[in-house]
Amino acid sequence: MTDTMLVAPDGAAALNPFVIVDDAAGLIEFVCEVFGVTETVAARTPMPDGKLIHAQVRLGTVDLMMVDRLDGWPARPGLLQVWVRDAAEVLARAVARGAVVVTEPIPFYGETTLARMRDPWGDLWWLWSPAPGQPDPAPPWEGGDDAVFTTLDAVLRAG
Repeated sequence: MTDTMLVAPDGAAALNPFVIVDDAAGLIEFVCEVFGVTETVAARTPMPDGKLIHAQVRLGTVDLMMVDRLDGWPARPGLLQVWVRDAAEVLARAVARGAVVVTEPIPFYGETTLARMRDPWGDLWWLWSPAPGQPDPAPPWEGGDDAVFTTLDAVLRAG
C-alpha cells in the first residue's frame, strides 16, 4: 500500500502518545528531569481545581500528552519507547527520581542497547540507545540471555 492517510504538521509526529495519570504535573517534572526536555508550557490547561486536562512534553518530534485522572476515569499509563544517547545514564536518572528498573541495560540486535523502567505513574518505558560495533547477542534458544523477555514478562504479569 503506497497511499497513506497520515499527515503531520512540519516538525511534528503523526502519532503521539496520551496518558491518563494521577499527578500529571509530577509526571511532567519527571520526564523533563530524566530526559532533559522541557514542557510545552502553552499547552498546559489546568481546570479550576488545579487538575490538568491537558499538558504535553516534546521528546524529539513526538509530544507525550498527559492529563490528570478525573473521578470515574481509570488510569491509562503508557507503554513508551524512546531513543536516548545512553540508556544506562537515563535509567540511573530515572531511578534517582523513583522509577523501578525492569530490564538492566542489555545488548540488543542491530547494534543497540535496551533498558526498561517503570516510572512512579505506572508508565513502562523502553530505552534504546545506539551501540555502534556492538555484536548482536545470541538468541536464548542458542544459549543467550533471555532477560529481554523474562523481565518484561515478569513486570506485565505483576500488573
